[in-house]
Amino acid sequence: MLHQAAALAEGAPEAHLPTGRIAELSHTYLMNTYSRAPIAPVRGSGARLWDANGREYLDFLAGIAVCALGHSHPAVVAAVQRQAASLLHCSNLYLIEGQALLAKAILDGSPFGKAFFCNSGAEANEAAIKLARKYARAVRCEEERYEIVTALNSFHGRTLATVAATGQPRYQKGFEPLPPGFRYVPFNDAAALEKAVSGQTAAVLLEAIQGEGGVHVADQAYLQRARQVCDERGALLVLDEVQTGMGRTGKMFAFEHYGIEPDAITLAKSLGGGVPIGALLAKDEVAAAFTPGTHASTFGGNPLACAAALAVVETIRAEGLVERAAEAGRYFAGALGALAGRFPQVAEVRGKGLMLGMELTPRSGDGRGPETPARAVAAACLVRGLLVNAVSDTTLRFLPPLVVSRADIDEAVAILEKAMAAVLE
Repeated sequence: MLHQAAALAEGAPEAHLPTGRIAELSHTYLMNTYSRAPIAPVRGSGARLWDANGREYLDFLAGIAVCALGHSHPAVVAAVQRQAASLLHCSNLYLIEGQALLAKAILDGSPFGKAFFCNSGAEANEAAIKLARKYARAVRCEEERYEIVTALNSFHGRTLATVAATGQPRYQKGFEPLPPGFRYVPFNDAAALEKAVSGQTAAVLLEAIQGEGGVHVADQAYLQRARQVCDERGALLVLDEVQTGMGRTGKMFAFEHYGIEPDAITLAKSLGGGVPIGALLAKDEVAAAFTPGTHASTFGGNPLACAAALAVVETIRAEGLVERAAEAGRYFAGALGALAGRFPQVAEVRGKGLMLGMELTPRSGDGRGPETPARAVAAACLVRGLLVNAVSDTTLRFLPPLVVSRADIDEAVAILEKAMAAVLE
């Protein structure tokens, strides 16, 4: 690889291994934890990616909601370059300027008083679970409160605790015994939630939109009743905003659509614009349960990640990207809905802002069409230069960057229409 470094130093175009060689090395040396598409992205700009073979793709997955500002946004690039040149890491045993500035930037204007920084959404949810239990015992002196109520079809992470919180057995199988203390209720079923919350419940942990579960949106009445039940029973309401936060739904935080205030929320994905960072935001009274030594993270809130995240937060506000996501989302949802006029297999388009899903019906009684239409259409889009993903056999998910243009949306829908025609007709 030394010749590549020398070429870069001399200003020559960057050289990359052929896709086949990258695939060979990956297969040989990496654990087999992902089903990877046969492309190797090496460069990005805005809503575009280019692979090792030089082929261009329109990216409507954005690193699974990570690249909120698109790829290589100048503000993030400049922030990372400046910070990397001065200080990459500093222990949380000391004060970190960027961490303090980032916390203020996120918390100002929100109902929350304190932030804790970590490295991922799973870590943020893990911190939220610990905080809820610690608050019940250390602040409220209720030793019997430890249970976390979550929704079926939810997704909260891959650690043992967060996979236990995830209401999908397919993620849990083979990792038993799971940590105890989790109960699951049907999503959008207020009566079931009310029945499950008891004197043992430390917190109710929900998503406003179930991303990995199929882009299912919480009903207004459901989340409002969840808030009421938690207040009545003495439990905390925690919202997992790992995928929905930072403007994606057309509000800075998805809970703002519902006229409620949770006690805490978790963030990650879009927060760092591509640099790993997660956050737990909580109201002051709840956050007080964490004291020195109760929770920590070696890399959480390091100077580099905080510099990137601060650039993301400032750019989202300066460029009006929350409002832009709302407007672009309405336009995109309308364009997706129009495809139902041509394809009767389109059963529903759902979501908020730039977090949208399309539900497709599987093979009909006459045997026409694929049994897994979403996976087939996603594969056909990839071949045609559009990156989307199937979160189930029948659900396509779209997560374009917040900077996406109408021209990008029009191009994506045109590619999608051709892919659907090839697969479904």
